[in-house]
Amino acid sequence: MNESKLGFTGSMHYGICHLSLIPIRLQAEDYEPMISQLLYGDHFKILEKRKYWSKIRDAFDKCEGWIRNDQFTTVSKEDYYKIRENKTYVSDLLSYISNEQHQLLPIIIGSSLASTKLLKHHYEGSFTTEKGPKDLFVKTAMYYLHAPYLFGGKTPFGIDASGLSQMVYKIHGYSLLRKASEQATQGEALSFIEESTPGDLAFFDTKEGEINHVGLIMKDNYIIHSFGSVRIDRLDHTGIFNTTLGKYTHKLRVIKKIV
Repeated sequence: MNESKLGFTGSMHYGICHLSLIPIRLQAEDYEPMISQLLYGDHFKILEKRKYWSKIRDAFDKCEGWIRNDQFTTVSKEDYYKIRENKTYVSDLLSYISNEQHQLLPIIIGSSLASTKLLKHHYEGSFTTEKGPKDLFVKTAMYYLHAPYLFGGKTPFGIDASGLSQMVYKIHGYSLLRKASEQATQGEALSFIEESTPGDLAFFDTKEGEINHVGLIMKDNYIIHSFGSVRIDRLDHTGIFNTTLGKYTHKLRVIKKIV
């Protein structure tokens, strides 16, 4: 993307992801770690612009990082705030949008459809437009079952623990922050697992007391979480008992009710 077309002069500018997904990197280099992803339709503020890279802040979860300038479309401030008001998300595991040339672009569950008209794209699949009932959260999480663990990932083709909880809640109209430690600051703390219902979140910490993992509570003392891959394990007051390894892998810190 040509810098002169962007007209970036230091004032705030805005953008949307027009591709299936793009990585958000820690620093402005392709080899830098991916810390998160933007899915199709995700929008953001441009905080800083360089020749090939821009530092952005994701409008959904305030995650900041670097993306390539040739992987997004700039939009006006007015369009940015219109997109923010529209919470329409793809609910099919994998579907397609078509552009003006009738070419197909695959898009993933959780992608935003708020900007399809702006981009002159067309979509005919399933979507959600309102806050969904909590009893559907676990069903949605099952779409990600067996997805490989990928730090910074947010899709069924690679996802981390906080990405899983964030995407499930996003699809049903609720906003979670990006990191497990950030998500743990949201919602109401419960005293016992027995007070929880399916779809509540369980958080886990390290020996140093740092929250570094999260999963969605299921019925009958099970949990779905991303550890190696998205999997289902046992949950009790000690933590997660990994049924494959035959041992506890995560120490329970707190149960949170967000919805």
